[in-house]
Amino acid sequence: MINLRPAAISLLMAFSFSSCAVNSATGERQLILISESREIEMGREADVSITSQMGLYDDADLAAYVEEIGFRLQGVAERPNLPWTFRLIDDPIINAFALPGGFIYITRGIMAHLNNEAQLAAVVGHEIGHVTGRHGAEQMSRAQFAQVGLGLGSLISPTAAQISGVAGAGLGLLFLRYGRDDERQADALGFRYMDNASYDAREMPDVFTLLGRVTAVAGGSGTPSWLSTHPEPADRYERIAQAIAASGSNFDGRDVGRESYLDRITGMVFGPNPRHGFFEDNLFMHPDMEFQITMPPDWASQNLPQAVVSVNADENTVLQLTISQATASRATVMEFLAGNGLTGRPEETTINGLSAVQADFAASAQDGSTIAGRIVVVQYGSNTFQLLGYGTGVGWAANGSLVVTAQQSFGRLTDAEALAIEPLRLTTALTRRTGTLGDFYDANPAEVPVETIALINQMDVGTVLRSRTRIKTVVRGTP
Repeated sequence: MINLRPAAISLLMAFSFSSCAVNSATGERQLILISESREIEMGREADVSITSQMGLYDDADLAAYVEEIGFRLQGVAERPNLPWTFRLIDDPIINAFALPGGFIYITRGIMAHLNNEAQLAAVVGHEIGHVTGRHGAEQMSRAQFAQVGLGLGSLISPTAAQISGVAGAGLGLLFLRYGRDDERQADALGFRYMDNASYDAREMPDVFTLLGRVTAVAGGSGTPSWLSTHPEPADRYERIAQAIAASGSNFDGRDVGRESYLDRITGMVFGPNPRHGFFEDNLFMHPDMEFQITMPPDWASQNLPQAVVSVNADENTVLQLTISQATASRATVMEFLAGNGLTGRPEETTINGLSAVQADFAASAQDGSTIAGRIVVVQYGSNTFQLLGYGTGVGWAANGSLVVTAQQSFGRLTDAEALAIEPLRLTTALTRRTGTLGDFYDANPAEVPVETIALINQMDVGTVLRSRTRIKTVVRGTP
């Protein structure tokens, strides 16, 4: 007979009997193994990474506006002692998300597609609902509980011990994604907060209609992460429509804030900001930092907030460009080699008239495979650029020369047109006469297709508009 360890049994009993607290927002019992102070600590730690990697949108007034709405909703929500934080992220993707501890993030991409303040309140309220519902803490607690279960199983069965490492590795991804019940609950809480904060909650279902259209446009690929685990928008629309009917509230005269909202977002950058770098075929140009680099032809390249990355079709060779925190090229190379346990000999050189240091390196992995590459660090202006190319032994043998050629192409951006490029921005215009949105587009050509104008206005191309209706459109440069 196998004797379970008393400590393990005591721990399991403690989880079972003392961790199911009643949530003040939902009235439901929850398995919570994470203290509120730990939630706040984790949220603060992650907030530093998110703001540095994704970047905050550089508009103090608009950021303050998002905060104003967030605090208005938080004021009628539970958990008032959290360090509630509301941030506007400089990302064109339609997204919003929350971290444990009261950290809420809204992208400029989703703001561009909303039509009024009440719709923004619906999005923010939903994310507040995830925090007050303690959905993140609950999911992490379930993961911890499952890990304890795996530990007990390992005492009973050698087979369980063998698979527990594999199973445990996947539990984090499995449990830390909000389930659809959590999403529905966040919708319901968001609706309640809108109602209590005197917003017209009838605008909330229109957000779900918008999300359904975005999903359809994405065609099943590139769907915004905010939608990946959510119930179908039509289901969400129906649930909130029923809640509106059952609430007994009279929403007439409640805050919608269309005109003020459109005033606020006028001038906001729309889509990717070319000032932060853009591609023309495989040529990458960065107007603000005034550099360019030609990536290997036919490779998949992407401009990310913290790096420019290019990968070959076989995905066995990579070139990435980042900005080093060090202020000297040799120091950057030595730090890279030492930090990764690599040996290499830094060599001083010049690339297109710029001082640089480079080093070739190779390493063997535990499975016997090899990795080889070259790091090049260039001093240009006030920045230290790190161009790191590497691949498997086979990949580097086939593609190393392409990487080296790309590294050697780094240089000053001198193209006047590229240096002067301006981002697309939102603005508004009034219809001159009664007609369709398509007629408006013909009279007010935009920098994006008419279908995009229809999407950001939550209309169809054939929607009939009265004279002097205010419509969002997109122009190049300052409106």
